[in-house]
Amino acid sequence: MKSKKVLIFGHRNPDTDSVTSAIALSYLKRELGIDAIPAVLSDINQETKFVLNYFNEKEPMFINDIKIKVRDLNYTKRYNVTEEDSINTTYKKMAEAEISKIPVIDNNKKLLGIISMKDIAKDQFSNNIDLLDTTYNNIIDTIDGEEVLKFDEEINGNLSIISYQKEYALEESKFNNNTILMVGDRHNIIEQALNKGIKLLIITGPNKIKEEYLEIAKRNRVNIINTNNSTIITARKINLCNKVKTLPYEKNITVINENDSLTDLIKFATKTRYSYYPVVNNKDECIGILRLSDVVYNNKQKVILVDHNTPEQTAIGIEEAEILEIIDHHNIGSIGTNSPISFRNMPVGSTNTIINLMYQENNIEIPKNIAGLMLAGILSDTLVLASPTTTDIDREAVKKLSSIAEIDYNDFGLKMLKAGSSLKGKTKEEIIFGDFKNYPIGDEKIGLSQLSTTNADEILNSKDEYISLLNNIEEGSNYYFVILFVTDIIKQGSYVIYSKRAENILKKVYNNDELKQGTFLKGIISRKMQIVPGIMLEMESNY
Repeated sequence: MKSKKVLIFGHRNPDTDSVTSAIALSYLKRELGIDAIPAVLSDINQETKFVLNYFNEKEPMFINDIKIKVRDLNYTKRYNVTEEDSINTTYKKMAEAEISKIPVIDNNKKLLGIISMKDIAKDQFSNNIDLLDTTYNNIIDTIDGEEVLKFDEEINGNLSIISYQKEYALEESKFNNNTILMVGDRHNIIEQALNKGIKLLIITGPNKIKEEYLEIAKRNRVNIINTNNSTIITARKINLCNKVKTLPYEKNITVINENDSLTDLIKFATKTRYSYYPVVNNKDECIGILRLSDVVYNNKQKVILVDHNTPEQTAIGIEEAEILEIIDHHNIGSIGTNSPISFRNMPVGSTNTIINLMYQENNIEIPKNIAGLMLAGILSDTLVLASPTTTDIDREAVKKLSSIAEIDYNDFGLKMLKAGSSLKGKTKEEIIFGDFKNYPIGDEKIGLSQLSTTNADEILNSKDEYISLLNNIEEGSNYYFVILFVTDIIKQGSYVIYSKRAENILKKVYNNDELKQGTFLKGIISRKMQIVPGIMLEMESNY
């Protein structure tokens, strides 16, 4: 099986740092000889779109999940026959694949049914051995024949075999235009048959037809095939030239889709208890067959995680993937791996700051557009170096990357934040879930959303509607509480709007008994350092 690309992606609600770090790290990995591509787990926000357009970078591929799919398995692909194929061709394909069943498809690749080796054996022992429904080419292929005369491709008729010496072996009246005659060097029989205009003459053994007989055959449009095999060997093979449609094969077949997950397949197979499943694509075309005994877990998608390290924030199906590496700047979560990996976690303001160090360590030159993307990721996560999460390492990275990208980072950063803070065309749900993260607390979970904007009044003027929506999310999605932090980029602080169970927690965390809906928390702009730790600590103390 061809080796898969390594997918690199950030968290489920991708922000500029997670998207640009996936792109930057993918480029670095490719320079180091690893076939890596960036991906995202959902739609990117306006700020990130602005950044990608600014640096002429296309959006990473979208992946819904990374569960092992049927298409990832080593099933037998491009394995089928049509009803016009011969039984001989069918048998050969089954023997070559060492599979005792094969799908039958029509001209549009749609599944008609499935043939088993048992169906072929049963047909060969039937009483209909004297009936042929086939083609001229099928016969040649099956009996190792050679074309002598061909007038018809379709060959249908009754088979007669004459292998003994007797001048009146068959009366002339027995020959007609439906007769398929297999004979050796019985010249009188050949002459009688040709004069009667039989459908097909098969001459066996190392015998050649006389020129005078050829003229009769041409006159009466008799098809002729020659084979060097003896009459007995040819007779044993001849019925295998029949078309697949002559077999009474199974047509009520259970199929699986190539996009079905392996988990669902195992559940389905446990119920149906079949050994083989034809595989179809989304066009309902049959593209192969899966033998259940061949299903193994050696096709895991290789992934690298950036800007997150918790199961709640990563791709659906991560337990079925092979995590190669994690690069993050958040607190360490509970994600697990089956073997040791490279886990790089640093207390800096951005994942791109870490990736910048990795470029230096590997002596890889950063291209101008990649430098711009990395710079945007750092400026976004540090609010243009104003966030308390900002470190000297971030500042050094910004200085270096802005030089490579030839950008005034202050001017660019403000343009970027302004583009990202526009709420035009967004629903309130989209605003809340634009940068929304789940955090588990024991058996509970909380949801923390953050919106950075230059015009907080757009939110505050609809405060009551946001409160109602947050309460609905709290109840409808089983959150202990949900909070929206509206971070004012200009004022360097956040307004807080929350669902009903959050108020007492917020009062304790920010030591403010007067706190209410829409309270401005001066200096609170970092979710990672100023929001999450305090709330988590207070929740854990009360849990």
